[in-house]
Amino acid sequence: MKTPDIKQNPRPQQRYELTLSIDGAPGPFDSITGTVHYKVQNERCVPATPGSGATLTPERNVPIEFVRINDHEYKGTLFVDLLQDEDYYGMGVCHWAVNTAWATLKIKGVEFSPAMDSRELLAQKPVPTYFVRSEYFNSSDERTAFGTPNRALFKPTTRTDIFSMTLTARETGP
Repeated sequence: MKTPDIKQNPRPQQRYELTLSIDGAPGPFDSITGTVHYKVQNERCVPATPGSGATLTPERNVPIEFVRINDHEYKGTLFVDLLQDEDYYGMGVCHWAVNTAWATLKIKGVEFSPAMDSRELLAQKPVPTYFVRSEYFNSSDERTAFGTPNRALFKPTTRTDIFSMTLTARETGP
């Protein structure tokens, strides 16, 4: 199966501002970046892989540049319609959609990655992710510190030892 030449939409119209708010982090981060993951949503436009018969749906990760607003807030921009819907395989038009958007905050070897899925992004609701503060200080090994959107999952004794990162999307037009 050929790899399609995925093109960007020459005139994307669905612009969203993504705000990252950090509350209670124990200190600054070495870097803050972001990514939006796009995926073809209609698999019938993609041929089956010879041999296995599996359908390998095209996907693409695109970086989001976050700009510092203050010590606790960063903003980035993404376009929902960034990738060009097109007939890449001669089987009908493939329609691209945002799957997930996330930020990656690094301190030494540890990555904190709050995320939101396409439903949350399009609904423009704040999506908090909670992390244990001690993960920030345990940064000698390279790893990802996984957070949770449900603060109640923390034991009552550790609920005071957490900080949050909230992603909020707001449609801003073209």
